[in-house]
Parts: sequence; structure tokens; C-alpha cells
Amino acid sequence: MIRVALADDHPIVLHGLEQLFNLEPDFAVVARCSDASEVLPAVEALKPDILVLDVRMPAMDGLAVMRQLRERQAPVRVVLLTAAIDEEAVVEAMRLGVRGIVLKEMAPQHLVQAIRRVHAGDLVVDNGSVVRALAMVVQKEAASERATRLLTPRELEIVRMVATGQRNKEIAARLAITEGTVKIHLHNTYQKLGVDGRLELMLFAREHQLV
Repeated sequence: MIRVALADDHPIVLHGLEQLFNLEPDFAVVARCSDASEVLPAVEALKPDILVLDVRMPAMDGLAVMRQLRERQAPVRVVLLTAAIDEEAVVEAMRLGVRGIVLKEMAPQHLVQAIRRVHAGDLVVDNGSVVRALAMVVQKEAASERATRLLTPRELEIVRMVATGQRNKEIAARLAITEGTVKIHLHNTYQKLGVDGRLELMLFAREHQLV
């Protein structure tokens, strides 16, 4: 039996989801939450296997709920149900451990099958924007790993200082080295990362989370 908790601020959607799952012999709806503040207590008290969570809710959105669940290490697999989601939100959701993202425009049975797959351990993210966002995450993480592998510890230290807006003189003073040495390290870093100057380095460091 798949124990499911539902969270959506629209009563009609909540009712419809409950009716949908009640038709499935292997589903049991154990909680209905119309407010984001109800989700964490319900998950901790009722311990559902799956949480079907609306992304857009007043006061606190679905991603904020996921942060709470992660902080409390709640052992529930989250499937986001949304009318639309941008790539940045997808990236954050993936980092927070979401196991599925389903658009509300999809057929109801698509959601049912997605939950079965998530319950079985699969990751269900088949929307185009989700795929693009995942590709972006992979690319960023690969670039970050490459940068960490290519750069020396001192070069990485200088990159992080540059990314926070520090000038060569400040960096030299903090590291007790000359400005000339800072410039040499930066020149080597530019070549290794294939960036053209300080601004590109700052953008690279922030985009690939080297800061």
C-alpha cells in the first residue's frame, strides 16, 4: 500500500486528487493539507510514503516546505505537482531531494504512474523544462568538479576572493603575497578555466558555486 499525503491550497484540487487515489487499490490517502504550515506536522505524525506537493501556495511555497522537510530529515519522497515551473526552481527542487515533478496539465493516470515509480525508487522528471534544468545542473557540477581538479588550492582561494569582489591589492594583503604573485595566479587560472578576464571569472565562480 502506498501511503500518500496531499498538499494544495485549492480545495477542488485536493478533493479531486483524493478521489483519484481512492480509485486505486494500492493507494491510501492519509493526509490532506490545504495550507503549507500543515505539511510538516502531518508528515511527521502520519509518516506517508509519498507527499504530493503543490509548488505555488500562499504564505509558504512548496520549495520552502521541502527545505523544512530536509532540515527535519523527514523520510518522505516528494512529488511536486505544478501548473508551471521555471528551470531555477527545478534546480533547487532537485537539490532539495524531490523525486518527481508532474505538470497539472498531464492526464491523471500520469500522476498515478509517476507516484508508483517514485515509490519504487525511480526519479520521474519527464517535462522538457525539467530535462533542460537537469542538464544544466549536470553541466555546472561537471564544470565545478573540473575547476576544483585543475586549480591549485591557492588558485581556488584567489578565485573565491575575486568572486566576492576583492581587488588584487586586498587579496595580496590578506594572503601575505605580492600583487604580482596574485596576477600570476589569476593569469594561470584564466588559462586553465578558459575564461577571458576578471569579470568572466567572477561569473564562472558564482555560476558554478565555487564561492
